[in-house]
Amino acid sequence: MILRHLEGIGTIKKFGFKFVLFFLIASPIIASETTISERPDFEKLVKDKKLERFLISLSVTGDGKIEGSAAGRDVSGDWNWIDGYFCRTLMWGERELKYNCQKVTFDGRRLRFISDRGAGQSASFALR
Repeated sequence: MILRHLEGIGTIKKFGFKFVLFFLIASPIIASETTISERPDFEKLVKDKKLERFLISLSVTGDGKIEGSAAGRDVSGDWNWIDGYFCRTLMWGERELKYNCQKVTFDGRRLRFISDRGAGQSASFALR
């Protein structure tokens, strides 16, 4: 009984060590998200790419247009870069989504758009 209890503690210690090791290795990866603050940097990332997530596929063009589809409806809009933020108008089918300026970050694979100048909800898109 005591031996079985001690083996259980050893298993917990091994798991704890692996968790800490994973966290230390993964932290630099998580922390590598950078803010995109200049329009040319953003344009380089999205040029000739689709921004995709579940049920959404969008193109953001250098001439300020947004086109694509989301949940079976057409998406269209306009965008501009203002004071370090991606600012857009957007139509989703017949529904007009309110004008919003968004903070944009990039982690090396995905763009993340954070509404209300970085204070609101976020959505991440794979670049394909």
